Amino acid sequence: MKRIPAEKKHIQNITVVDIAEEGKGVGKADELVLFIEKAVPGDVVDVELLRKKKNFAEAKVSQLIKPSEYRTQPFCPHFGICGGCKWQHMTYDAQLVYKQKSVVNSLERLARVDTSIIEPILPSFETRYYRNKLEFTFSNKRWLTDEDIQGGDNQEMNALGFHVPLRFDKILNVETCYLQSNPSNEIRNNIRNFALENSISFYDLRAHEGALRNLIIRTATTGELMVIVVFAYASEEEVEKVMGFVKERFPKITSLLYILNQKKNDTIFDQEINVYSGRDYIFEEMEGLTFKIGPKSFYQTNSLQAYELYAITRAFAGFKGDELVYDLYTGAGTIANFVARGVKEVVGIEYVPTAIEDAKINSGINNITNTTFYAGDMKDILTAEFVEKHGKPDVIITDPPRAGMHADVVSRLLEIESPKIVYVSCNAATQARDIALLKEKYSVTKIRPVDMFPHTQHVENVVLLELSH
Repeated sequence: MKRIPAEKKHIQNITVVDIAEEGKGVGKADELVLFIEKAVPGDVVDVELLRKKKNFAEAKVSQLIKPSEYRTQPFCPHFGICGGCKWQHMTYDAQLVYKQKSVVNSLERLARVDTSIIEPILPSFETRYYRNKLEFTFSNKRWLTDEDIQGGDNQEMNALGFHVPLRFDKILNVETCYLQSNPSNEIRNNIRNFALENSISFYDLRAHEGALRNLIIRTATTGELMVIVVFAYASEEEVEKVMGFVKERFPKITSLLYILNQKKNDTIFDQEINVYSGRDYIFEEMEGLTFKIGPKSFYQTNSLQAYELYAITRAFAGFKGDELVYDLYTGAGTIANFVARGVKEVVGIEYVPTAIEDAKINSGINNITNTTFYAGDMKDILTAEFVEKHGKPDVIITDPPRAGMHADVVSRLLEIESPKIVYVSCNAATQARDIALLKEKYSVTKIRPVDMFPHTQHVENVVLLELSH
């Protein structure tokens, strides 16, 4: 972006009219679109330009002239530094309005869908402490706030918390996180303090050295708790010291695990899991079903809202009891097992083999015998031969990743001509792109957004497509 002359850096009396995905307010000065840090729709502000291109610029508020009716005081002291919860300066009711608006805009603009049928967005049951999984990073390069810098040179540089946006090697030390219920904060803070008191080194993300690397905490509505400590270059004595401390301080942990990861990336899917205490899994429950959650398992991170999302999916499908259902991108088979009791058969397909193993285990735990699961790339598995072997589905449920469905998969769905497709998506834009292709043979008959992640721009959306006659 271009440097801005000092005399052109300031623009006055800008009305903020929208909010962008990054949590920045959107305004306009003549033909220049402004993306304004921490601005809320309805604010009237003076701004200072930070970076500029031909038709848009990034800016910050230099003076708040008139606050929006939607503006509220952020409840987290880390707001604006931490990369999460970027919308918490806006009332929750306003967040819902703008999430619904984003879904409507995507479906109208990209898929030419008549959104007059859209139902009101379903609010999250909880707006704080709603996540069942958080991942924290140890670092010897703590992000220093302005207050820290003013405090002098003798700053503690070890941190346990979240990455600062756009700074992979800088970690914001988090004292209280409002995303996960206790004892999450207590566990994290105790482990950090213990490591500092015992001179156990924190990871250096540039040099790739240090003992403590990551901390993963998973909670369940059953009350069960999983804690995973990820070490890098730790001695056996250091591992034992940390794990022994966690076990003794928090005896109610159901699954206490550790990993030795000396790779250049943080992913644990190819790592050996070591059980220090308890089981190597916890149990989650939903509508009388039990789901086994391991350290590598995928499960919707908002447990209470996941039930609502799946209930809407089931309701849109309108099952009568005799249907053959294909569940695409089935993950650990949560949706497949959730709907299995109300249909004849469910066939699930997923790319990740370990997820398919979880799906089979979850069927077994719940004595569900009418599910079948297959692992492989969707575009390679879902062939004409596959459909001929398993039968033409009465309903297809598809819940792809953010990138949406591969074009070959969309083409296959058009060939299969299932009477109903229920499309669940965490990205309304890619969902709309796929629906635009499916409209060749399908009509959109129901739409319901679901808020899974309060104080963020993210929104789930469920769409029912029915075969046109």
